[in-house]
Amino acid sequence: MLALRIIPIALLALTCDADAGSSEAATEQVRAQLIASVDAVHPGDTIQVGVHQQIIPHWHTYWVNPGDSGLATTIDYDLPAGATAGDIQWPTPGRITLGPVTNYGYENEVTLLSSVKVPDDVAIGDAFPIKAKVKWLVCEEICIPQRVELALDLPVVAPGQDRGLGSPLIGQAIASLPVDSPWPVSVTSGNNGLTLRITGTGLLPDKIEGIWFYPSEWGRIAHNAEQPWLISGGTIELELQPGDKAPTANGGRLAGVLAVTENGNVGPVTHGFIVNAPIGGAAADIAPAAEPDLALSSALILALLGGVILNLMPCVFPVLSIKALSLMKHAHQEPLQTRLHGLAYTLGVLVSFALLGSLLNALKASGAQIGWGFQFQSPLFVLTVAYLMFAVGLSLSGVFSVGGPVMGIGSSLAEKPGYTGSFFTGILATVVATPCTAPFMGAAIGFALAQPPVVLLAVFLSLGLGLALPYLLLSFWPFLQRCLPKPGLWMERVKQGLAFPMYAAAVWLVWVLAQQAGNDAVAIALGGMVAIAFAAWLYESTKTGGKTAQHGGAGIAALTLAVALSGGYFGVEASSAAEARSSTANTNWQPYSAERLKALRAEGKPVFLNFTAAWCISCLVNEKVALSQSSVIDAFRQSGITYLKGDWTNRDFEITRTLAEFGRSGVPLYVYYPRGTAVSPVVLPQILTPEIVTQAVTASAGVVSLAEQ
Repeated sequence: MLALRIIPIALLALTCDADAGSSEAATEQVRAQLIASVDAVHPGDTIQVGVHQQIIPHWHTYWVNPGDSGLATTIDYDLPAGATAGDIQWPTPGRITLGPVTNYGYENEVTLLSSVKVPDDVAIGDAFPIKAKVKWLVCEEICIPQRVELALDLPVVAPGQDRGLGSPLIGQAIASLPVDSPWPVSVTSGNNGLTLRITGTGLLPDKIEGIWFYPSEWGRIAHNAEQPWLISGGTIELELQPGDKAPTANGGRLAGVLAVTENGNVGPVTHGFIVNAPIGGAAADIAPAAEPDLALSSALILALLGGVILNLMPCVFPVLSIKALSLMKHAHQEPLQTRLHGLAYTLGVLVSFALLGSLLNALKASGAQIGWGFQFQSPLFVLTVAYLMFAVGLSLSGVFSVGGPVMGIGSSLAEKPGYTGSFFTGILATVVATPCTAPFMGAAIGFALAQPPVVLLAVFLSLGLGLALPYLLLSFWPFLQRCLPKPGLWMERVKQGLAFPMYAAAVWLVWVLAQQAGNDAVAIALGGMVAIAFAAWLYESTKTGGKTAQHGGAGIAALTLAVALSGGYFGVEASSAAEARSSTANTNWQPYSAERLKALRAEGKPVFLNFTAAWCISCLVNEKVALSQSSVIDAFRQSGITYLKGDWTNRDFEITRTLAEFGRSGVPLYVYYPRGTAVSPVVLPQILTPEIVTQAVTASAGVVSLAEQ
C-alpha cells in the first residue's frame, strides 16, 4: 500500500525540523505554506495569517474535534513583542469513515487561519517576522505525526501605503469558514436522543444533498451513528444519537457546525453554520408523541417475554420445578393461601430485580461499564453461587433439611409451605437466573442500559415479572392446578432428580472460577464443598438426638461452614492475584507504567504500546486477530520490541493522562515508538490487522537504519 511504502521517508523527515527561514515545508504526505492576507503591514494592523496544507490523495488531517480517533492540528506562533495571534479558525470539516470508525478532518487541501495583531509601535521600514511551529497527524491506514517550522517576513510600511493583496488562498479559506446561523437554533433532549432544529431556513428538500452536524467537542454525540434529517416548511430537523459525554438538559449546551450541502449550478456546495444552543426538554412537535412510548413499551414487552423464557433455562427451571412440586404437595390448601404463595414468590423476584437494577444504576452513575450478569465477573460471587447450588443439590438429594429458626436459608425455602419460603425462593430464582440469557432479553437489556434510571428499573421489573409469571399464574388459576398430576411417591423421585441440574450448575461455576482465578481456586472450591457436605450431614444426623447432640452438631456444622466460607474467600482472593501475575508472566507483553515506558525510551529501545480494556470489544478483536498472531509476535521479537499493555478496564489516572496526551478520551490506542530517542511515535489505526502492525514496525525499522548510516 502507498501509505506503508512511504512511511520510512516520512518518518525520517520527522527526525529533523524544516528550515525555519522558509515559508514552505513538506513531508511525503503534506506540503505546508505560511501565507498572509497582505504583502505588507501597517502599524496596529490586524491581518489574517494561515497555514495552507496540500495533502496527497487518500490521506487526511484532522479538525478541532477529530472524531473517534486522531489529533487536531496545532499552530504555535512566535511573534515580536506586543504582537498577538488568535485561535485557529477551523473551516467546515468533512467525514472520513473506516469501518466503524468515523473521523472529522480535511482531505486534499485546507487553510487554517488565525488573526494576528501587529503592535502599534512597530518601526516603519523594518520587517514584521512571523514564525509558526505546526504539528499535525496525517492518516491513511496508519497515522504519522509530523512537524514543520515556517517563517514569513512582511515589510512594515507607512499608513496609507499599499499593503498588497496577499495570498488568494486567504479569501478561499474565509469562504470555507462556518458562519453564525441566521436562523433560530434549538436542541431538545428526549428518549430517542437529541433533536437539532433550525427554523425559517426556506431550504427546499429537492435542493439538499446532505446535512451533517459536527460537534466541536468529543463524545457529545456518537460520531459513527446515522443522522436522519427532515426538511419541512423550511425547517430542518436532525436526529442525533448521544455519545459518551452527551450534554444534559440541565444546563448543558451543544456546540458545533451544521454542514448543509446544496446542489449548485457547478456541483455540490457545502455551507457551514455555527451551532451553540442550550439543551431543552423534549418538545411535543419534535417527533411523534407515540414514538418514545412505543420504544419503551416494546422494551417492556421483550423483557416480559425474555423473563418467561428464562424459566426454561437450565439455571432456573429446577428452582421453578421445586416450587411447582411444593404447590402440588399442598394442593389441599385454601385457594387464598395458594395465591399468597404466588404473590410472595413474585414479590421475592421483583425485589431482587429492583435491587439488581438499582445496583446497575449506581454503577452507571459512577462511570462503570456494566451489563447483564456483571456480578459474575467477581470470582468471589461465582464461588458463593457455586456453594449455594451445591447446597441446593444436597437438600434435594435428602442429605439435609433445614427448619425452625434458620428457615429461609438457601434451598430449603423452596420446599417450605410458609410465605417466607416462597419469598426467598423468588430471590434464589433471580440469583441463578442472572448468568442465563433468553431470547428477547438482549434487545431489552441493551435498551435499558442506555436509558435513564427510571426506565432501566422499569425494564428490569418487567423482566422479573416475566420470570415470576408462570408460577404466579399456576397459583392463581385453579384450572391450571387441576392440570398438574396428583401427588405421590413420584414427586420425591423427581425432587431428587432435580438435584443433578444443581450439581451440574455448581460444576459449571467451578469451571468459570478456574478461568478467573486459576487451578488453585478449583481445589479451594472443591474443598469448600466437601466441608459444606460434611456440615450438612452432621447437622442432619444430630438434629433428632438430645439437646447436647443437637447443639453440638449444629455448632460444629456452623464452624465448618464458617471455615469453608472464610477459607474460600481468602483462598480465591490470593488465587486471583496469583493468576493475574502468572498470566502476565506467561505472555509476550509487560504491564504498562509511565516509569517503564520512560526508562525504555531513555535507552532508545523500541516499544509497542497497547491501551485496552476488558469491556472494549474492538480492543479484544484487535488482540485476537492481530496482536496475538505469530507473525506479529515474531516481528516484535526479531525487532527487539518491548510490548507494553495498559489495562483501562478499571479507571487508571496514569493511563487516562497518557491517552489525553494523544488526544484520546478512550481506548483502544496503539502507539509504536521506533528505536532511538529522537524518532517521533507512530499512532496506528484503531482497527488492526497483522499486516498493518508488522509493516509499520518494519517501515520504522528501515527509517532508523537509514538514519544511522
